[in-house]
Amino acid sequence: MAGTSHVLARKYRPQVFSDLIGQEALVRTITNAIATNRLAHAYMLTGIRGVGKTSSARIIAKGLNCTGPDGKGGMTPNPCGQCQNCRDIANDAHIDVIEIDAASNTGVDNVREIIDGAKYNPVSARFKIYIIDEVHMLSKQAFNALLKTLEEPPERIKFIFATTEIRKVPITILSRCQRFDLRRLDEQQLADHLAHIAQMENTTFEPEALQLLARAGDGSVRDSLSLMDQAMTQLDNNLTADGVRHMLGLADRTVLFDLYDTMMKGDIAGALQTLDAQYDCGADPFVLTQDLLELTHWLTRIKIVPTLADDVTVPEAERKRGKQMAEQLSMASLTSAWQMLLKGLTEVKNADFPLKALEMLIIRLAYMADLPAPAQLVEDIKKNGLATPPSVNPTIIRPIDPTQTTHPATNQPATTATPIPTTQSAPSIAKATEVPANTNGGIGQLSDVVTLARAKGERMLAFQVESYIRPVSVQPGLIKCVLTPDAPRSLCQQLSQFLTAHTGREWIVQTQVSGGSQTLQEVKEAKQNAVVADLKQTPIIAGILAAFPGSKVEKVKPIKSEDSFIGEEDNLPPTDEETDD
Repeated sequence: MAGTSHVLARKYRPQVFSDLIGQEALVRTITNAIATNRLAHAYMLTGIRGVGKTSSARIIAKGLNCTGPDGKGGMTPNPCGQCQNCRDIANDAHIDVIEIDAASNTGVDNVREIIDGAKYNPVSARFKIYIIDEVHMLSKQAFNALLKTLEEPPERIKFIFATTEIRKVPITILSRCQRFDLRRLDEQQLADHLAHIAQMENTTFEPEALQLLARAGDGSVRDSLSLMDQAMTQLDNNLTADGVRHMLGLADRTVLFDLYDTMMKGDIAGALQTLDAQYDCGADPFVLTQDLLELTHWLTRIKIVPTLADDVTVPEAERKRGKQMAEQLSMASLTSAWQMLLKGLTEVKNADFPLKALEMLIIRLAYMADLPAPAQLVEDIKKNGLATPPSVNPTIIRPIDPTQTTHPATNQPATTATPIPTTQSAPSIAKATEVPANTNGGIGQLSDVVTLARAKGERMLAFQVESYIRPVSVQPGLIKCVLTPDAPRSLCQQLSQFLTAHTGREWIVQTQVSGGSQTLQEVKEAKQNAVVADLKQTPIIAGILAAFPGSKVEKVKPIKSEDSFIGEEDNLPPTDEETDD
């Protein structure tokens, strides 16, 4: 009968600390603790999946209980692996080393069993050790039940916890444990480890193939070994870069650079053609989007620190190509590409048709590459002067303030050409009959009512007067007006009572069916629209609107300075923020 074949992750599981790669801090601390007999009663091992948490816990258990090949040895950081204790722990069959999966034993009753068992001394080992994996899965009540035993455990009891979610473990538990953060392994460490195992398995390989597997493992030894196991089976123990790339659904790195280059040059047709070719070869759209993100990040780092392009762990062809592309691309285009790819990653992942989502993302990126950066546009205007778009005739620009003798933007003599209305002129604004304010209780026009209402804290009334009243005339003690259809029924009565109470005379608010000028809000909006229309005719704004299709001017706010571009602030209606002051 043929012997059982183990997967690589189990076959090459670390049995001693020297087999454990990348966790020097843990190894050094435990070694010194055993040598000086300064052992903690509880250890907390945390890190991503597959970095050696459970393996480390078993090695610690073996080191504390090892008796040596002759059965007379003591605690050691280098367990022999031959004594009965070492063999039983390695086979998960030791009566005094209990491994518990907290994911399936989450309740307080499971923890009570641990507490009851901890009262008894070990049967055959030096220490009774509880290894609790995924400890963050325990319930709140289970954690609380464990607190007292964990703080003052019996002398010959040790706890070793392992978790991938350290933040879910209560601080009361963490404070009672000695914590070790097992770090993620870098790609080169993983690639070297995979090469060693490939040699042990008599497997031929290309170094680039192992680099691809290590990158896909994302710092996890177990994930990398699982992928290598799959590749060895699929590729018949001949690990080639093309074979691994096809298995993982990755794009060829050279073609990836070509895709990125054509995309950032605005060559949409070329980029889509390259994408289709890679998709036909088995590249996964989501993985390809991740690769584009990774490449953007790498190029941005090279842009900031050019010496990073000399990293010997990166193939020479990629280093040269990356350095050249980083020099050609601006920081603005790289950061924009990063933001769009980061958002597009979710779109591609959740799309029913990932390839189509990636195609639309590449089209957006290529289109973005053709647009000038705002900073570059401003710099060009400063260097080359104002460029007037073909559709804008500077002779028809209406001065915002015809009393000025110099243009506020250029400090040159203002044009004396006859003002010509803009294409979208503001509607005519009829004014109600005005009377001197001093004969009318301080009220000379409808805007005085709004000012008084705001001063008295009646903001709602001020808003309603602005929005719903079309004034016909304002006379001493009498306001004639037309109400808009959506005006409150009690507005006239409220306004009459308010003015009578605060002006020292009786007021009547009389409504009529027709007539009336614009509401104060309509007047304000008309002035704003007129200013916006004037501003769109200026060369600099017209140039910006032409350079960025789809952009528009929505609102103009006054600038209180002598060199204000739009002239006197009286030319603008007050903003909402100003009217609330």
